[in-house]
Amino acid sequence: MKKVLVANRGEIALRIMRTLKKMNIQTVAVYSDADKNAPFVKFADEAYHLGLSIPSESYLNQDKIIKIATETHSEGIHPGYGFLSENSEFAERVTNEGIKFIGPGIEAINIMGDKIDAKQAVKKFNVPMVPGTDEAIDDISEAKVIAKEIGYPILIKAAAGGGGKGMRVVENEEEFEEQYDRAVSEAVSSFGNGAVFIEKFVHEPKHIEIQILADQHGNYIHLFERECSIQRRHQKVVEEAPSASTVLTPKLREKMGQAAINVAKSCNYEGVGTVEFLLDKDKNFYFLEMNTRLQVEHPVTEMITGLDLVEQQIKVARGEVLDIKQTDLSINGHSIEVRVYAEDPENDFLPDLGSIDYYEKPKGLGVRVDDGYEQGMPIALEYDSMIAKLIVHGKDRDEAIEKMIQAINDYKINGFATTLGFCRFAINHPDFKNGNFTINFVNEHYSSPEQLKTNITDQLARNAYEAMKILKKETEPKLIKQEYSAWKERRR
Repeated sequence: MKKVLVANRGEIALRIMRTLKKMNIQTVAVYSDADKNAPFVKFADEAYHLGLSIPSESYLNQDKIIKIATETHSEGIHPGYGFLSENSEFAERVTNEGIKFIGPGIEAINIMGDKIDAKQAVKKFNVPMVPGTDEAIDDISEAKVIAKEIGYPILIKAAAGGGGKGMRVVENEEEFEEQYDRAVSEAVSSFGNGAVFIEKFVHEPKHIEIQILADQHGNYIHLFERECSIQRRHQKVVEEAPSASTVLTPKLREKMGQAAINVAKSCNYEGVGTVEFLLDKDKNFYFLEMNTRLQVEHPVTEMITGLDLVEQQIKVARGEVLDIKQTDLSINGHSIEVRVYAEDPENDFLPDLGSIDYYEKPKGLGVRVDDGYEQGMPIALEYDSMIAKLIVHGKDRDEAIEKMIQAINDYKINGFATTLGFCRFAINHPDFKNGNFTINFVNEHYSSPEQLKTNITDQLARNAYEAMKILKKETEPKLIKQEYSAWKERRR
């Protein structure tokens, strides 16, 4: 494989291209009007215009992407995540053109892309699942009966859904019909498919996912877990690997890892994939879904394993046998990632508009920034509001937390609101530090914008107080007037 087209944009396109260049593979970028001056376009060996900024005219335009791939003699297409990454029609068309789709086979995408089919497939491998229906329900009367049998609260979920869309929690029978209609309506508008299913709502779970890697020769391994429970609108904001020591024992980690491998086997998976589980307060885990692509949070797994997951994807796509066995793997230290969104936490995390007036990235040992923007660039309104991922690695979880707080303080983005302040608040919170948090963290601990401001201000005040104590101790018994304050300069 000598040339690969990256059918994506922003930070993930740039991240994939860096690995391709490291492997001496030529890179082809495709871009929309909004991205003509983006870093990933400049970085690529070749770059071709797709069309207008709206996704349907650019990054979802299968015809044009495949045409560019064939004309540039690209031997592979890497879809990244989002857009066409889990589109089986696109994967099939790419394959029929004699181009390697760098991802799983069409069978795996189809099975895991439908939650009903996924549940039926993994059931044969005895993977634990939340009690619920195995088939889609389209009769509201039948659905009410099933909900009563399962027991409230229940969760109505779109069969073709993701990202929290088409998902409704129903607390009692009185509100069932209204929530059912809303879930179906949202499923139709978001996915063109109104099929829904019902399952028991798990109270205060953790969101734990397992990274798996499989080749085309029947070899499967897992690369340990990621903790992804801090979310807003069912979408992740903070991720870490591994989970806190209070969450998973080595025995439970291996049990969940084997369950994830069984999920991959159930659909003949190949490449990099992620199996997501809910973990309840009694340490019972339940299969949630499988993402048949590279995950946004893959860097934390790379940090603790030393593996380049994009490189592994390329090797699998080339038909190579895995050169890693499960017994070769061990967890090295701890890694945390925060997603930097152009969103305003003080306004219900709604997207914020603007251009990057000033941009300064944090640096240091164990600090990594995956981004797709430069100073002076406007935030593209047509796409996801994530502008960067900030990742740190430490020898243990405490050090990783300290490094992340420092890195957030050193990250300067001016021109619009970002989620950096919220991430600082979350990582500073006692429940995060002791591992005692669930997917309800935002609802439980961030009830108002003023609370966020207060927590950040209190932490800054504590930092200032500690700095003053240290300064006083260092200057005693001499009286020295301090003309310079690094703390003030850095706005800590």
